[in-house]
Amino acid sequence: QVQLVESGGGLVQAGGSLRLSCAASGRTFSISAMGWFRQVPGKEREYVAAIRWNTGLTYYADSVKARFTISRDNAKNTVYLEMNSLTPEDTAVYYCAAVVSQIRALSQVRASEYDYWGQGTQVTVSS
Repeated sequence: QVQLVESGGGLVQAGGSLRLSCAASGRTFSISAMGWFRQVPGKEREYVAAIRWNTGLTYYADSVKARFTISRDNAKNTVYLEMNSLTPEDTAVYYCAAVVSQIRALSQVRASEYDYWGQGTQVTVSS
């Protein structure tokens, strides 16, 4: 089992920055990749970014590319999402997720294929 605990959400003005954290515990040695997703009420969960645990290879959704940065600290079993130049369209509940099975490409892993999820943290961007 893998447990994910998220933190760092809050209220920020448009153009501001925020860093989210996701601490993993349990059978962390089985994690192959970690990802960030976001969701607003009435809409589908949207892929944001992902990172391979062993190599650090990253993949970003076009909507956040050049603004968001995903990173990891292997020693702390923690994944981060640095968000810059935030806009009201970034307002959502952000979820951290982990994949324990082997994957071939981060871009091809759907939300339904992630094995573990955090509780989510609210990010609100005011205009």
